[in-house]
Amino acid sequence: MMAKRLAWLTGRRLVLLAVTGAAVVLATTGRSELARKERELVFRIEPGTASWYNGLPRGVQEFDLPFSTPGGVQRIHSWWWPAAAHNAPAVLYLHGSRWNLTGQLFRISQLHDFGFSVLAIDYRGFGKSEGELPSESSVYADARAAWERLTELQHDPARRFIYGHSLGGAVAVDLAHALSSEAQHAGRAVPAAGLIVESSFTSLAQLAAELTATRWPIRWLLSQKFNSIDKIAAVHMPVLVVHGKDDRYVPARFSEALYDAATEPKRLLLVAHANHNNSMRLGSADYGKALQELFGLGKETRKAV
Repeated sequence: MMAKRLAWLTGRRLVLLAVTGAAVVLATTGRSELARKERELVFRIEPGTASWYNGLPRGVQEFDLPFSTPGGVQRIHSWWWPAAAHNAPAVLYLHGSRWNLTGQLFRISQLHDFGFSVLAIDYRGFGKSEGELPSESSVYADARAAWERLTELQHDPARRFIYGHSLGGAVAVDLAHALSSEAQHAGRAVPAAGLIVESSFTSLAQLAAELTATRWPIRWLLSQKFNSIDKIAAVHMPVLVVHGKDDRYVPARFSEALYDAATEPKRLLLVAHANHNNSMRLGSADYGKALQELFGLGKETRKAV
């Protein structure tokens, strides 16, 4: 019981630790060390393989995406799990903090069970991907590199989707916003059919302010913004926002705010009794129905098991 309580406190107070830790570092060192400590606390990378990982299912292809950086070419470790159906809809899976791909397989499997082909990546510094400590800008760049690969794997823009969980939800919103803005400026259609944001938040600063009830000017202290609330209104594709009603790490009201800020067509799915990680499993029937009704995927999507 004590271990569970400590785990809950760790997740719940993540941003508070980031802010207070950053303040201490700033007082004793300087801005560069402050930014590094903040990134360490935000991403909380767990090295190695997740304890519950039992290996890749048959059909999953592993490969590395080369990615040019100012320091040279780095490689982003990726999984591609094609669906059985010909020309199935394809989704880019963007995970949150802490766990690498080996800790994500249960959710990736559920998306595959819905009928998607799934491209999932580890950001730089996670799992087998090269690079050191990630940053907000680097995970955005990694997501964009993965998106370019998805366009090669699924040539039909009407069958490409973006999915992000938790912190990955903010990465997904940024990618959808960038694609929407570029398409608008170029006078062409957005090259994606939909965005799915699960268990995410409006911005890192707003999450910190509400969970800690602090009067500190948090938005000025944090260098990692992940400001989805200011981007989602300019996302020009259908948006599905999902959240567990019993999420103790990120309250569901943050997804409600994202939904309110998004433009139509959109849908909000709040899953009863679900926590931060199991909305897709507990709400699989409603989840599948929302995918069909909002994105028009038809019979190829099916209830996850």
